[in-house]
Amino acid sequence: MLERGSRMGEIIRINGLGKTFATKENEVVALQGVDLSVEEGEVFGIIGLSGAGKSTLVRCMNYLEKPTDGTVVFDGKELGAMNEKELRKARQSISMIFQGFNLLLQRNALQNVCFPLEIAGIPKKESLARAEEMLELVGIADKKHAYPSQLSGGQKQRIAIARALATNPKVLLCDEATSALDPTTTRSILALLQEINRKLGVTIVIITHEMGVIEAVCQRVAILDHSRVAECGKVEDIFVNPQSEIAKQLIYPQGRREASFHKGECLRIVFDGNSSFEPVVSNMVLACGTAVNILFADTKNIDGQAYGQMLLQLPDDESAKRKIYAYLTSQNIPFKEESVNV
Repeated sequence: MLERGSRMGEIIRINGLGKTFATKENEVVALQGVDLSVEEGEVFGIIGLSGAGKSTLVRCMNYLEKPTDGTVVFDGKELGAMNEKELRKARQSISMIFQGFNLLLQRNALQNVCFPLEIAGIPKKESLARAEEMLELVGIADKKHAYPSQLSGGQKQRIAIARALATNPKVLLCDEATSALDPTTTRSILALLQEINRKLGVTIVIITHEMGVIEAVCQRVAILDHSRVAECGKVEDIFVNPQSEIAKQLIYPQGRREASFHKGECLRIVFDGNSSFEPVVSNMVLACGTAVNILFADTKNIDGQAYGQMLLQLPDDESAKRKIYAYLTSQNIPFKEESVNV
């Protein structure tokens, strides 16, 4: 199986996307003025709270939902300008997996993976060979004769992934694909998606409400809030310096606040890619010969690197402060002075 290689540019471009659903009483705006792009070969995340419009957005990406406004360009072609036959052909390159797996209960694993190939008119012998190859890829070849009722949630999702890859898509859309799984199984599925991205070069778009999923596998992320994109950028940049209120809400767990102090001169250290295992604070204390008080810390390990921030209360001694500043500067560790008055 050949790898597609490194990123080549945009694979999906969305401009001014809007989606409104009509009800008996009124209209519900699910998406409004959404602009974003997905690069070929990347793992792109879309996150937001319930009702933010995440699932509607991903279904608009392959025109399972037809947008009310705006355009979706896939691989250089506008989906809205296609006829039904052209759209069906394009969808073979935009596969999708779901939270509920959506397997055919009356078919075994091998037959489930063959299903999209049958629809595409691929000869049976070729379909079976391709299905077995995909089941091998996702690590579940020994379950090819098992039916969905005989499989665990993680095994079902692996079959769903194999089925989605059967038509050799350019993009894999994952709509809350790990939400029904336990944490251990979630980690294994995310690791599998990373492996697929590396081996096949398939662009992966992950829809989730869990920031842990984003930090585990995504390179870039768009944060949705009230039907709009509130923030979009590299995962590490947003973790280090979230700009929108919704980003801060998602990154900082509910109820976690900086410690309260009546008064104090403080230093905020920003971790923007130092090794997660480097003991920055303890090294600083040893080098400067002075103690500091950690008021707040929120760091993440993203792809082996440390991202986040830490708030330290400084000693009153001016000489000790100058030593701390000099040490952090010498180590190229970003920081800024702050005052805490609560």
